Amino acid sequence: MMFSTKSEYGVRVMVELARRGGAEPVALAEIAEHERLPLAYLEHLVARLRRAGLVESRRGARGGYLLAREPEQITMAEVVEALEGEIAPVECITSSPDGSLRCSLEFDAQRVCTTKVLWARVRGAIVETLEQTTLAELVPAPDLIQIPPTKTTTKKAVAA
Repeated sequence: MMFSTKSEYGVRVMVELARRGGAEPVALAEIAEHERLPLAYLEHLVARLRRAGLVESRRGARGGYLLAREPEQITMAEVVEALEGEIAPVECITSSPDGSLRCSLEFDAQRVCTTKVLWARVRGAIVETLEQTTLAELVPAPDLIQIPPTKTTTKKAVAA
C-alpha cells in the first residue's frame, strides 16, 4: 500500500513545524525551500491541516504557520486522515457510523466478501501504527537539528 504525496509532504510539513519549536510562525515558503517541495501544493495541504485543527495560521509580515497543539498530542492518524480522508487499503472497505467495517460487495445478506477479513486486518494494523505514532517521535533530537539558511535569511545576513 502506498500513501499519496499528500501524506508524505503533509507529514514533512508537520515535522518541520515541530522542529522549529513553535515560538514563531514559520513561512510556508521557507518550509517549501528547506524540504524542496512545491509551495503551491503545500498551500493546499496546509489548508486541509488547518481545517482539521492541526495547524494555525498567522497573517502579516511575520506570519506563517504553527502547530495547533504540542507535537506529543498530534498523532499521525490525525495528519493522514486530514490529508487523505478515511484510511482504507482498498476502495470497497469503509467504516460504518458504528465503527464496524463494511464491504461494498456485501450488498445483501446472500453476498459475503471473502477477502474482507484480510483487508480489515491490514487497515487495523495501519491505523494502529498511525494512532500510536506521535509527531514528537518524528522530530530529531535537538542536538541533531540543523536548519540550513534559506535564501531569505541569507539575504538578511548579507544586508546586515
